[in-house]
Amino acid sequence: MKYHSRETLHAVADVHADVHRPVMKRDERLARWAQLLEQDPDRLLATLAETEYEPESRRNCMRNDGSPITIAFEDSVLRTEGLKDDTYGEAKRFFDLTDWQLHRVVCSCHSGAMVRSGKAAEYVRDIAKPHPGLFAMLWNALLILR
Repeated sequence: MKYHSRETLHAVADVHADVHRPVMKRDERLARWAQLLEQDPDRLLATLAETEYEPESRRNCMRNDGSPITIAFEDSVLRTEGLKDDTYGEAKRFFDLTDWQLHRVVCSCHSGAMVRSGKAAEYVRDIAKPHPGLFAMLWNALLILR
């Protein structure tokens, strides 16, 4: 094997420092999270206490060992895709969720201090489903009344 400097290689080849691969879309990331949660549906996971009452700066730093977010962070695929840690704020950013969507998955007000992994997966799957906008809901309601 013959050694060539980077400069020499640039002269004879089109060299790229990093290879870009397709990035998972939002619905694919959510589907993967749900699949991870469904692997052990009866596993009890820790929730985060009353996220809706915390100021945004505090809420974004919230985490708990063994939470639904921790399950996502333990997955090497999601970490490779860019999930940096298992905090509330990072999950909100990475999965492109609103506070109310993430609140439903991880907050203690829905299931107490612990949530079954299968139930958390249901919440994640529900978030991933397309929901009709207000205009579509009103239109459908008018059609039903006829």
